Amino acid sequence: MPRFMSEANQNPTCHASAADIAACRELLRGGSRSFYAASFLLPQRFRDPAIALYAFCRIADDAIDCAGDAPGAQARALEGLRDRLDRIYAARPIEDPADRALADVVVRFAMPKRLLEALLEGFEWDAEGRVYDDLSGVYAYSARVAGTVGAMMAALMGARSAQLAARACDLGVAMQLTNICRDVGEDARNGRLYLPREWMREAGVDPDEWLARPVFNEAVASVIQRLLQTADELYQRSDVGIAGLPMGCRAGINAARYLYAEIGRQVERQGLDSISRRAVVPAQRKLQLLAPILGKALLSPRYVFAPALPETRFLVDAVVAATPRSVGQSAAPAGVGERIVWVLELFEELEERERALSLR
Repeated sequence: MPRFMSEANQNPTCHASAADIAACRELLRGGSRSFYAASFLLPQRFRDPAIALYAFCRIADDAIDCAGDAPGAQARALEGLRDRLDRIYAARPIEDPADRALADVVVRFAMPKRLLEALLEGFEWDAEGRVYDDLSGVYAYSARVAGTVGAMMAALMGARSAQLAARACDLGVAMQLTNICRDVGEDARNGRLYLPREWMREAGVDPDEWLARPVFNEAVASVIQRLLQTADELYQRSDVGIAGLPMGCRAGINAARYLYAEIGRQVERQGLDSISRRAVVPAQRKLQLLAPILGKALLSPRYVFAPALPETRFLVDAVVAATPRSVGQSAAPAGVGERIVWVLELFEELEERERALSLR
């Protein structure tokens, strides 16, 4: 039985079973392949709790996406999710594997409710069709839909200081900026624009006119490049936080950090055209990233102090204010190099499966 479950079963507040964790894992195998693969690089005692967190996030995202366009449908879906979250924090989760698993994580790791509430706020902003005029607005959105995940992982791994929590939020926001740059065309065709509109106007592009007819041009390319550079600055800041994690956690988080940053490099290799096609990092390139992932997992970068982004400060404060629970430290795991190779191969297997399904 996984350690997460054996320890949790000793707690009178335990709600989840081994079957619940297996259900969460299966949910991510089909819907969040990147995290599913990277999770195998985490130490066992963090792996199942992380899977429980991501499973609830996945379910929440799907609930909004599947609510439909009927008037009030998404608002009702959000109300239902908030009710589920209230029940989880009241130790009365509904009969769902993800809810039961998250209820245990909340108790074991003193997970701040504010983080999950902020995630739902991000989904609400999407449902409202909120417009992001400047970088601060994009940061505020990214803080909710991705910085929250970084903050949750920091809390999970015991990185409760303001500095480490801030760097975890930096990583989450950087990943979301990368997502935005990769999905410009796809988002536009769905009537959404996450590039700072102020930047587009500075480049000579009217955001509303472009959204009505999204086409690639040099002006839009310059905005995408600018946002990728902003993401890179946050990735570099996040390295300090990764170096402060338990040794056994660094390879998994570094894998996510480098693979996401490489999506930005792929966008650049495609001439910054993420309107007519979506950037996908080739499997061979992922294998080439093995050395930096290993190196950064074992070496500490030069320490650079930077305050939290103003837009993520509330997340940092929530992590620091929550009563910490010791989750222990871990030594460097044996065979981490082999585990990274295996995970990169798993990425490729899951991508091939996705391509096959899309052709049916």
